[in-house]
Amino acid sequence: MSEARNIAQSKDARASQAALMPPVDVVEDSTGITLFADMPGVSKEKLDLHIEGDTLCIEGEVSLDIPEGMEPSYAEVNLSRYRRVFTLSKELDPAKVSAELSNGVLKLRIPKAEHAQPRRIEVRAG
Repeated sequence: MSEARNIAQSKDARASQAALMPPVDVVEDSTGITLFADMPGVSKEKLDLHIEGDTLCIEGEVSLDIPEGMEPSYAEVNLSRYRRVFTLSKELDPAKVSAELSNGVLKLRIPKAEHAQPRRIEVRAG
């Protein structure tokens, strides 16, 4: 009986952790990557970005303003948070990440580390 209770509790824990996976576009150029994540309904205050080791985690809580006394009669999406996790390449510099949130789109710029940046080698005529 206790085994069934443990399984039910772990299922409840997973359900409370459920989140939408925001669609993401990643664009790479010679100096780094730019990541665009669609997160409609997430405000700057409800957005959490953190890097731990080589892992980037994007989380955001959706806050929709519903007029007082009203409730939605139908909702296709019942989850109220986004979550996406990425493993960063060693070529990227996590200390220099910049982020911008505009119109529900998160833009993250992660530059390449100095050692991974392309560089021009000067050739001298002799």
